[in-house]
Amino acid sequence: MAVYTELSKTLLDELTEDYGFGRTLRVCGIREGSVNTNYVLETAKGRFLLRIDEVKNENELRRELDLLSFLRKHSFPCPQSIPDRSGRLYREWEGKCVAIFRYHEGHALAVERLKDAHLEAIGRTLGNLHVLGKVYKKGVENRFSFDRMVALYASVRERLPSYFRKVRRTLDDETDYLTRFLERKLPKGIIHGDLFADNLLFRGDRLSTVLDFEAACRGKFIYDIATAVNALCFVDDHYSLERFRQLMNGYEAVRTLSLAEWDAFPNELRYSSLRFTVTRLQDFLLRQIDGNRRVEKDFGEFLGRLQILRREKDGGMEDLLMAMATGYDYRRYQKVRAGERVST
Repeated sequence: MAVYTELSKTLLDELTEDYGFGRTLRVCGIREGSVNTNYVLETAKGRFLLRIDEVKNENELRRELDLLSFLRKHSFPCPQSIPDRSGRLYREWEGKCVAIFRYHEGHALAVERLKDAHLEAIGRTLGNLHVLGKVYKKGVENRFSFDRMVALYASVRERLPSYFRKVRRTLDDETDYLTRFLERKLPKGIIHGDLFADNLLFRGDRLSTVLDFEAACRGKFIYDIATAVNALCFVDDHYSLERFRQLMNGYEAVRTLSLAEWDAFPNELRYSSLRFTVTRLQDFLLRQIDGNRRVEKDFGEFLGRLQILRREKDGGMEDLLMAMATGYDYRRYQKVRAGERVST
């Protein structure tokens, strides 16, 4: 259950008045998600999304809303916050920030149901985000940088049960490896940071909305792509080369990866797997919060990917590495280097 904070009648009445919603017809908590509390409000004026932020403070939320406003002005398909009749985009309520967003129609597809056209559309949209992300100059702090993840793992490691010995050894070794070999000087800008299937809404084959910019920040573009590959190109305990090709065909139709990014791709896949293993382990250890059961996503899913990437078990990594090793097209790079464009 992802509803950590109950929506009181007092707050609902206040929002209804301040936003001019008219009569509230239905309020429904959203079970999906693991960070914030979300409700769908059905009102006389239509449907809206109410978000109670469980993590970010006021300054962090303000930066997120500013980024979303920038992206919407450039026609990027992302959530749109709505001001109340006093012009406020959010309010503080019992120490938490509350915001209202337009409700976006569309359907999130299970990873297994994503077809070639869907994957290409996702890649193209991610490429558009990164091109726009180079233009957006305001700082958005990266809460999941490698240094912060090392510190988080140190905290998590101390609390792991004794029967996690093998997990601990793997994560210890991987942290040491990435400390020595993860490349830091790569193209950066605004990234989504959490491009999973449940954050993508489709209408037919068209990607209509990219949701959940909770983890959006300034970071390496190749890390964002690696997270998308780990999330969308891994099915039946195996990396799918065809899915990878479709995703990258869409992406490189908009933005061509540099040789340094292709070289760094395998380690970024490993870091993305480490990041989600560690944060999900943290959620596992903190699964009881204020009497409510926290959404507990299986850390083993990304630990399994990491084991494949570390060559500890089979899973299609060799084909993926070969595609990465031969992915840099010098002729295409020379053709587009004069200026990247935003695809429409």
